[in-house]
Amino acid sequence: MEERIAIAIQGVSKFYRDQVALDGLNLSVPEGSVFGLLGENGAGKTTTIQILLGMIRPDAGQARVLGLDPARQGLEVRRKVGHVPEVPTLYDWMTVAEIGWFAAGFHPEAVVGSSGFLARYGDLTKGFGLPADRKIKALSKGMRAKVSLSLALASDPSLLILDEPTSGLDAMVRREFLESMVDLAAGGRTVLLSSHQIGEVERVASHVALLHKGKLVLAEALDDLRARTFLLAVNFQSRDHLEAPPTSLPLELIDASDAPRQAHWLVRARDRAACEAVRNLPGVESVRIETPSLEDIYIGYMRGRRPAPSSVSSPAFVA
Repeated sequence: MEERIAIAIQGVSKFYRDQVALDGLNLSVPEGSVFGLLGENGAGKTTTIQILLGMIRPDAGQARVLGLDPARQGLEVRRKVGHVPEVPTLYDWMTVAEIGWFAAGFHPEAVVGSSGFLARYGDLTKGFGLPADRKIKALSKGMRAKVSLSLALASDPSLLILDEPTSGLDAMVRREFLESMVDLAAGGRTVLLSSHQIGEVERVASHVALLHKGKLVLAEALDDLRARTFLLAVNFQSRDHLEAPPTSLPLELIDASDAPRQAHWLVRARDRAACEAVRNLPGVESVRIETPSLEDIYIGYMRGRRPAPSSVSSPAFVA
């Protein structure tokens, strides 16, 4: 069965004067997935979201969102997509109920009826425990985030785009917020989640993509990434040992760190059995093979792409 795609990005580049925000980005987001978009500040995550929503145009390439071209059909895309920005723009002087009435004006075809915008918004805010008569300025940051999510979901979008939605929220609210994303995906919606909270993304995402300086480092199903990435703690009989696994082994070295008589290698391999071959290398005393966390994988890929200080030689790696 052919996989259906909610977002397709092909060769998208964006430049700001002498700065490269995106550099030939290719990315596909399957329908019904919770897709985590990870990267350092300045990696291009927010620029990608702005292009997908038709807020800015790419300088090269094309994006398709729910079959629409946001560069030409931005208004239609924004009507079909729920968006929760990092800092929601909410009118402080309105109550929770009033801001729902205000937002409903942008969805006139879905205002009335038990399944209309206002009915869904009321159900969502009630489910989140938000008091309808409370003014926005009197709400906590967590409650404001829930108002923003309620507004984004009230139009019943098939795609939800979240840009650092849990920034500044306490741990319990963050967990509730993110777990609700899994429920949405289970109901057939697609969620694109841009975040620097790697542990939280790992808990809820079905797919992940890593961006670095506007370029795609990797994009795949999280289960596949976990199944083919390994952390090897290699103990040697003496200090005279390898800095990296030989190229003859079926391993791709992502990152390496060294210690007296021990090395830690983050590698990609087809399976765990391929890593066992390291035990037969000259001078190897023992090998411990572990499954790294998403944070371990992220740091390994990012560290391999940072320039090393001039006084320290960088470890060998295969990108």
